[in-house]
Amino acid sequence: MSACRLMRAISVREFGAPSVLRLTELPVPQPGPGQVLIRVHACGVNPVETYIRAGTYPRKPPLPYTPGTDVAGVVDSVGEGVTAVKAGERVFTTATESGGYAEFSVAAEQCVHRLPDALHFTQGAAIGVPYFTAYRALVHKAHTQPGETVLIHGASGGVGVAACQLSRALGLRVLGTAGTPEGMKLALNNGAHLSFNHREEGYTHKIMEATEGRGVDVILEMLSNVNLSKDLQMVAYGGRVTVIGCRGSIEINPRDTMAKESCIMGVALFFATPAESRQCAALLSAGGEAGWLRPVVGSQVPLDQAAQAHHDIIQCPGAAGKIVLTM
Repeated sequence: MSACRLMRAISVREFGAPSVLRLTELPVPQPGPGQVLIRVHACGVNPVETYIRAGTYPRKPPLPYTPGTDVAGVVDSVGEGVTAVKAGERVFTTATESGGYAEFSVAAEQCVHRLPDALHFTQGAAIGVPYFTAYRALVHKAHTQPGETVLIHGASGGVGVAACQLSRALGLRVLGTAGTPEGMKLALNNGAHLSFNHREEGYTHKIMEATEGRGVDVILEMLSNVNLSKDLQMVAYGGRVTVIGCRGSIEINPRDTMAKESCIMGVALFFATPAESRQCAALLSAGGEAGWLRPVVGSQVPLDQAAQAHHDIIQCPGAAGKIVLTM
């Protein structure tokens, strides 16, 4: 028997503030049948991880647990029956079994994808939840068609940048909003045809002017508790609002949906079927080859400062790319 390998990892032993994210040493997990062990170089931080950590999310993992789903790294070893990847290959994940805020992580084979050669590990850690969520909203929920107009309400964060790139690749007319001039520029650099500042008075009128009063066909909404009522007034006839992010409640007038025969739908990546995930992975693989898959990394934070990353992703005004933990 070889000696048990140890790794640095974040462990959550109680739900609460960011300070419950504690750096600790844990045994390196072993891959079971159909599983892959990855030496993690970087792991993306997603807003949902802060809700889970706080204990306010509907699904709570059993304690203690290690957060994180979106790792990028190198395959260390594979369990029995794994054929999709082999040791030494560069990969990224859309989910993990053991948690991603760690130096090693185990993931199910179907959640492990090859990382395009042109992308750095930190970029690989920015693909998982953001790109697969944006694809689910655009394709599986809103059923967007080439030539339609999409408004990405919060286009400078992880999901927003992914949505800009995907929307452009899918042949949509892309409008983006952000809260800072840097964020607006980021949206334009990543596929938005036009960008607007959602902190400016009257920005919704500018969006309506840009569509010649018709409105937008689809809205990807990252902060529905602030924007949903405005969204219903900005959609075109038959418009679809996809709710991706929400941090509270909001009052809306249901009559607004009647006026446009519009639709509000929730998006939760958790419900994606294996077939839906394979579809998205296939498009992203093509995007890697074609060059439009270019994840934007905002800040890179060392693993031992995970608590700071959890604070920043919720509190910092004006997102600019994806927050990534580095090992």
